[in-house]
Amino acid sequence: MEIISDFHLHSRFSRATSKDINIENLIKYAKIKGLNLLGTGDFTHPLWIKELKSELKDDGSGILKTNEGFPFILQAEISNIYTQDGRGRRVHNVILAPGFDVVEQINEALGKKGRMDYDGRPIFGFSCIELVDMMMGISKDIEIIPAHIWTPWFSIFGSKSGFDSVEECFGDRSKHIHALETGLSSDPAMNWRLSALDKYTLVSNSDSHSFWPWRIGREANAFDMKELTYSEFIGILRKKDPKKVLYTIEVDPSYGKYHLDGHRDCNVCMEPKDAAEAKDVCPVCRRPLTIGVLHRVEELADRPEGFVPKESVPYKSLIPLSEIISSVKGINQLYSKKIWETYNKLIGSFGSELDILLRTPVSDLRGAVGEKLADAIINVREGKLKIQAGFDGVYGKALFGNGAEESTNSDTKGQKRQKSIADFG
Repeated sequence: MEIISDFHLHSRFSRATSKDINIENLIKYAKIKGLNLLGTGDFTHPLWIKELKSELKDDGSGILKTNEGFPFILQAEISNIYTQDGRGRRVHNVILAPGFDVVEQINEALGKKGRMDYDGRPIFGFSCIELVDMMMGISKDIEIIPAHIWTPWFSIFGSKSGFDSVEECFGDRSKHIHALETGLSSDPAMNWRLSALDKYTLVSNSDSHSFWPWRIGREANAFDMKELTYSEFIGILRKKDPKKVLYTIEVDPSYGKYHLDGHRDCNVCMEPKDAAEAKDVCPVCRRPLTIGVLHRVEELADRPEGFVPKESVPYKSLIPLSEIISSVKGINQLYSKKIWETYNKLIGSFGSELDILLRTPVSDLRGAVGEKLADAIINVREGKLKIQAGFDGVYGKALFGNGAEESTNSDTKGQKRQKSIADFG
């Protein structure tokens, strides 16, 4: 049984999220996307966990289901902001739990450390080591996964406040860390360049702040599961079984908001070698650049680009269908009527978005939406798409040979367009 899961997302109680996130909308757009298992998001928030308990049934399998049977796994994200080794650290971790009873214990323990009612992703002033001790003291079935591990501001390897290894962050508690979330600005191939990461299962999730199909499931994981239970799900993550982790779905890392180095206020985007020559300083305003993910990978890598470990899990590099339609049609707003008309026509004809992006024959696509859009979808599927790289909080942009999309990184109007899309989602 193939399970395609996005198990890191947020509720409407997190900052900068859609206020219309609810279980009904999450299920609706998960099915449209082609997902069949979701993380709940934000089980630490008192109002959201109350809603989860009213909407989802806990049958003891560790996988919660609605009355209609759609499955969820209990998930939250914790922000740990603290000082270690004389440096300020900011690390986000995804927490998975096997049932409401364990979640209640987690929330009780965290509640003694700080407030949780102000944000779905609460901030605590204790270390990642203390977080592991707390979780393992509650249940050995709790899974802790460092989130979006390369993001500059809030991650284990982030350039602004991170570490150079899992062990440096977690100490001897690193034995309890089994999986790492690669984040939008890196893909598995970039992570394969670090031999120290070989023992970890690499996972990909959307970290979505809305239910819209250009956000939810933009990164996901395909597992082969005999039965959908929490113990089997966690077992796959902990054993790093390449026969069970079928593939991950990734956006092209250039699409991510922090792939290259840069300074968005000055419209400056730089490759790592150019940033290094500039001593990581913006050539326009002379302030520090935001050092991106590719730069950090280059700093820590002990293998050449293109290295593939023996037991690597394959991945499929995509961008959301709505963004393909938007770029081909030259329409800036992903939620415009014309975008939805084309999107819904494709979904009505061929099933889910992932079916369209991964499996629908080009001849069928051409018959439904014409040659230009069909060929763009196939180019994405075959990895032939060029991406204008993201930097310093600006999403990357797909280039389909259309002059309207082939702006440079100094194109302020293009950046404002990307920001509006990001803020909506």
